Amino acid sequence: MKPSIPLIALLSSMRLRCLLPASALLPAAMLPAAPAVLAAQVDELGPDQAVKTTIDGVMAAMRADAGARAGDGERIYRLVREKFLPGTDFMLSTQYAVGAAWTRATPAQREALFRQFQTLLARTYATQLTQISAEDTRFTYAQAGRVARSDTDAVVKTTVHSGGDTMAIDYRLRRTAAGWKIYDIDMMGAWMIQVYRRQFAAQLQAGGVDGLIRYLAAHNAAP
Repeated sequence: MKPSIPLIALLSSMRLRCLLPASALLPAAMLPAAPAVLAAQVDELGPDQAVKTTIDGVMAAMRADAGARAGDGERIYRLVREKFLPGTDFMLSTQYAVGAAWTRATPAQREALFRQFQTLLARTYATQLTQISAEDTRFTYAQAGRVARSDTDAVVKTTVHSGGDTMAIDYRLRRTAAGWKIYDIDMMGAWMIQVYRRQFAAQLQAGGVDGLIRYLAAHNAAP
């Protein structure tokens, strides 16, 4: 399975710490606002439990699948779509990564951007799992702080232990009507939305929203 648009190469290098600060997301004023969600609408499962349930489900599925255990990238990708994507809000991720251009996009363009970006993110995550698919791989979860009923955003810190090595992976979640959903991931000091927002800016400047859609579609269609 091919690596994703340069993020996966960046995340595989410790030089990433020099490229972007570990200050999480772009300033809130630069991002489109997500709709507010009433606490009464939200499942009571906390953000840390939501992450644990999602990640443990993916890892259990991988261990139960002979192809995934053998490092079959396409099989791992299918498991990511089945087990990981339901725990995410990649529509929000797309909105943030595209930035101001999102407000100018038509509904059809927004849907196309979401579908292509979700495919890219799923492949990126699957590629990372392919690299840490050893039997001894395990995740540990930092104890989460208290989450108020009015909170709509949270960060859950995890550590991957594999082959004697460790790597921190943090997840940012948004509270939705369907519960807490992952919309950003920080691996080795950079939030993916920051990385992609910078990459997408050049495509948007050169070809507009349609140009970005074509760019993502061409990458996802490549062998």
